[in-house]
Amino acid sequence: QVQLVESGGGLVQAGGSLRLSCAASGRTSSNYAMGWFRQAPGKEREFVSGISWSLGLTNSADSVKGRFTISRDNAQNTVYLQMNSLMPEDTAVYFCAVTSSSFPITTAAAYRYWGQGTQVTVSS
Repeated sequence: QVQLVESGGGLVQAGGSLRLSCAASGRTSSNYAMGWFRQAPGKEREFVSGISWSLGLTNSADSVKGRFTISRDNAQNTVYLQMNSLMPEDTAVYFCAVTSSSFPITTAAAYRYWGQGTQVTVSS
């Protein structure tokens, strides 16, 4: 069992920044990947960015490339999502998740453990 706790969401104006954190605990392994997903009202959950825990390989959606950066702190078992140049269309509940795949694939169904989500609201 793996527990994930997100934090760092909030309300920000367009063009602003936020940093999300996801702390993992429980039966974690070095051979897995973590991903950030988001879900806006009335829309499907979509992949945002992910990172492989051991090698640090990253993968990001085209919509956030150049604006969002994912990173990890192995000692703290924590993954971060630095979000810059935020836009109103980034408004969503953001979830972190863990997959047994060693690479951060984009399919939500491949992720077994999920956090409770944190709300990000970007005002225009």
